[in-house]
Amino acid sequence: MKLPAIKQLAEQHDLATLQAAEQALLNEETPAIEVPGDDEGDKLTQILGAIWIREQVAAGTDFKDAFRAFAQRVRSSIA
Repeated sequence: MKLPAIKQLAEQHDLATLQAAEQALLNEETPAIEVPGDDEGDKLTQILGAIWIREQVAAGTDFKDAFRAFAQRVRSSIA
């Protein structure tokens, strides 16, 4: 998982596009958007993080705050 890649995906794509990319990967297809990552699992992780951030923004959270909250969730799960 690379936080800069997740941030880039969340900034550049809307929720529907990210969800379509997730479905494509789950169906072992190539997503319509370029997703950074070393393998399909890494790419799926980046997309899921971006989707989480976009859902928070859709619920009214500022983008920066949503990204920070995601990064904090990651740090908490590692610690």
